[in-house]
Amino acid sequence: MKRQPLTEISEKISAPLTAIASPQRIAILLAIGLGEACVCHLETSLGWRQAYISQHLMSLRKADILLDRREGRYVFYRLKDASLLDLITASARLSGLNPEAITPLINTQINPSCECPQCSPVIISAASL
Repeated sequence: MKRQPLTEISEKISAPLTAIASPQRIAILLAIGLGEACVCHLETSLGWRQAYISQHLMSLRKADILLDRREGRYVFYRLKDASLLDLITASARLSGLNPEAITPLINTQINPSCECPQCSPVIISAASL
């Protein structure tokens, strides 16, 4: 029996929603926000272990939600489509949260500050040369 167009369309629509359905993945997407973030920044922002974050990042990449770029040994992640943040904000509103409470949580920095060597450049003083 041939599938109905409504069923096919609803399956396509549900794919990204299913991929971001967990609170952990929503937190990761907010931490990445409009900019980009390396795994070490996500560790610092969220307080989670690298392996745990990497599992979620892998699922989000597989779902074609995140793009990544490598710079040396660091990998930086960004949203493939920033309108996903609008969906998260709308979901917050539907959940009874004030959307303005979500806006400050969205990262807007390209390279947010964290403690990793990539994000926090080491300043070399003349005395150390």
